[in-house]
Amino acid sequence: MNTIASRIADFLKEYAPFNNLSVEELTIVAINIRVLNLEKNKSLFQINDTLHDSFYMVASGVINLSVISDSEETLLNKCIAGDVFGLRPFFAKNNYMMTSKAREESIVYAIPIATFRPFVAQNAEVLNFLLESFANNTSNPADKENKGKLLSDNVAFSSKPTEIQYFQSLSYNKSPLKVASHFIIKDVAHLMSDNLIDNVIIAEQNFPIGIVTDTDMRTKIATGRYEITTTINKIMTSPVITVPENVSLAEAQLLLLKNNVSHLCVTHDGTDKSEIKGIITEHDLIVAQASNPGVFIKEVKRSQTPSDLSRVRSKLSDLVQTSLAKNIPLTHITNIASEINLAIIKRSVELAILDLGSPPARFAWLSIGSQGRKEQLLATDQDSILVFEDVAAEKYRDVKNYFLKLAKKAVSTLEIIGYEPCPNGHLASNMMWCKSMTEWMKQYSNWMNSPGEKNNEISSIFFDYEIAFGEQQIEDAITDIIFVNAKRNKLFFDYLGNDALRKPAPLSFFKKYNVEETGINKGKFDIKNRAILPLVDGARLFVLSHNIKGINNTYLRFKQLAMEDSKHSEIYLNCADAFQTLTKLRTSEGLKYDNSGQYINLEDLSKVDKENLRNALLPMKELEELIKDSFQLTQFS
Repeated sequence: MNTIASRIADFLKEYAPFNNLSVEELTIVAINIRVLNLEKNKSLFQINDTLHDSFYMVASGVINLSVISDSEETLLNKCIAGDVFGLRPFFAKNNYMMTSKAREESIVYAIPIATFRPFVAQNAEVLNFLLESFANNTSNPADKENKGKLLSDNVAFSSKPTEIQYFQSLSYNKSPLKVASHFIIKDVAHLMSDNLIDNVIIAEQNFPIGIVTDTDMRTKIATGRYEITTTINKIMTSPVITVPENVSLAEAQLLLLKNNVSHLCVTHDGTDKSEIKGIITEHDLIVAQASNPGVFIKEVKRSQTPSDLSRVRSKLSDLVQTSLAKNIPLTHITNIASEINLAIIKRSVELAILDLGSPPARFAWLSIGSQGRKEQLLATDQDSILVFEDVAAEKYRDVKNYFLKLAKKAVSTLEIIGYEPCPNGHLASNMMWCKSMTEWMKQYSNWMNSPGEKNNEISSIFFDYEIAFGEQQIEDAITDIIFVNAKRNKLFFDYLGNDALRKPAPLSFFKKYNVEETGINKGKFDIKNRAILPLVDGARLFVLSHNIKGINNTYLRFKQLAMEDSKHSEIYLNCADAFQTLTKLRTSEGLKYDNSGQYINLEDLSKVDKENLRNALLPMKELEELIKDSFQLTQFS
């Protein structure tokens, strides 16, 4: 390898996706790269340009990616050293949909797609990177026409493979155009035109034997290679690449890349010897990729203003709604939403630091409550605390003032994004909840060793927390002090147990729903306080008493309890399922009415949802009895 190629390889290996390649693969790529020198304002490609045979990586300088909307040029992204762009030739056949222009004198590496394609097909992490880099929606809020449509190949990506690609189902044409092999090409062309589709499956007894696309028509008929009166089987591609009905996004994309095709035929069992069920096109994959959460994470990291973050939060709501509609498992939706929510909180804190300057001490920002449990699918309240390391007495006042200012800025940003502040004031911007490590240790010790005493009312949400920003050791120290104080602490568990039993009952003595009797929600069912929170409280109580650390999510707490306490495993598993059902119902209602989903109009529920709700309330009585038995409590103790 020559000196230039060697230097290029050394540069590439520092960045994704090239850091996933072997030394031999890197060498092949480096040798085939073309080095481009772009002067300031020089365009590499523009909207509607024919696709190039390469994609690009910035070696030095800055490349702006922009689109034209309402006769104005809108900047979508800035690519700096190490960023890749121009990936459209990998995933689509139509022309570029954005312009790339050098913001300053820049050096760009042109990487031939023909050289790189084999490495994509063989390496799932490389594929993940390219999928996420390519897929992104317009960030221009005024662009109503393109809202929800894929624009192009933003540079956004996640640092880890996105699990959603491995279970995300695909929407595709389930009524594909099918013809027999003896049909005349001219007639098939008319059928394709009349149906406004670019493909037709050649079938025998509803089994696929071949496929013809617009590309075949252009390259084989328009060029005169075959007569238009020839039978369609003469120009079909055979055999057809087939997939089963439950194929995932990642699997489908990998097959397209491996086989260098643009369509996949869906069959009953995934072979060409079973019934045709549909057709998947590149466009279907692009639409699915546009909802890729990896895109959101990188978009969050690059956000500079609250409005930037607000747009990501808005798209997260769309992702949750789409995922629920596709019946994607709630655990997966919750994991993804939680990661994006935490990334938004982290970026809000970072923006505050950029404004105020470096912190005077190490600290941790902990999300508490539903955010801390990673259960926030809707834009509900924000709850948080801030813990900073112990400092010398003479520095304490200035240090605390800095962190209060920091918290106020971050809380304000989150409020602009759509996270309303906690009505009870459980916020890091409240001087009560912005304290030093020693003060927090005393606070937790007092709560746990003398709960319920005057001015010491414990709020159980402080025991559900997740670090969003800062030092992991600080969160670990909080966890340690909690579990030290929990050992053989009957007073503490009596308090928590009775607090859980005091939640309002969901059903009356006659098994009718207890609904709100007054106020604006009169006649509605409070699914949060009457159904979800009793499960949350019960799960928290038992994991603390069983010394189970590091699991904050209610569903996962019940799952873990079922393994730890096998005698009562059925109760815990029933509670886990009930929690999922209730959360899904609340989320669906919240998305439907654009609110927190707390109050359910029972008359609007379908018969199935009413049945699911009633069934989900059944395990709560068993949980209540288990709490009473385990901690020797009565509902009136």
